[in-house]
Amino acid sequence: MSVTYTAILAMREETVSFLAGLLGDERRRRATRAETRALTCLQQAVLVIRWFLDGTRLRQFAIDNAIGKSTAYDYLHEGIDVLVARAPKLESVLLAAKMAGYAHVSIDGTVDRNRPVRHAGTCPRRGSVVAGKHAGHGGNIQWSPP
Repeated sequence: MSVTYTAILAMREETVSFLAGLLGDERRRRATRAETRALTCLQQAVLVIRWFLDGTRLRQFAIDNAIGKSTAYDYLHEGIDVLVARAPKLESVLLAAKMAGYAHVSIDGTVDRNRPVRHAGTCPRRGSVVAGKHAGHGGNIQWSPP
């Protein structure tokens, strides 16, 4: 048995509509036939934004939208690719910052965290300790123009 509930996406409607428009443009570019997608562009935009905001698991996207897990994965990555294509290149951003006279630029995001993971190893008392990655959404770049 499951419980149905309504949730609110903490994002401006204009932002979701903008991404939905980009996804619609991509579908037209690919010449996707009408009525062949399981989700509308708006539903796909909500899926992508939920992943960025909350890190919602793909399994949950699949359940919430009555689609397969692989379809949820495809929709997520299509949305990310559409956003990446619109993003300015790092070189352009750094050049603009240099031309504006900034002495220092800091681009921040969520840094991947390392945590030790124990498993049976060669040392009988401790085992081996290896660094496991916990995925995040970005990194930390600091740059000072020459």
